[in-house]
Amino acid sequence: MPSLGGWEIVIILGVLVLLFGAKRLPDMARSIGQSARVFKGEMKGMKNDEPETPAAQATPPAPPVAPAPLPAASTTEPPAAPSTQNASGQPGSNAQ
Repeated sequence: MPSLGGWEIVIILGVLVLLFGAKRLPDMARSIGQSARVFKGEMKGMKNDEPETPAAQATPPAPPVAPAPLPAASTTEPPAAPSTQNASGQPGSNAQ
């Protein structure tokens, strides 16, 4: 992979000045630098926050829990089909 030479860097800087303007480039670079510092500090803080437990003091894993037994199959009959009695209690259709 070819590296960037002097002329390539000059051309890239020229394009950046044309796109963003000379006034905004220092502010953008400063903002990127501050963000990088904050990120680096947070990463160091996360490393320091991790508790270091020696292998001798590590707690043993809990034994596996046996699954609960399945309920016994019921011997009940399936529900009866709906009756076709009308409102007066006589067999027939429910339509009136």
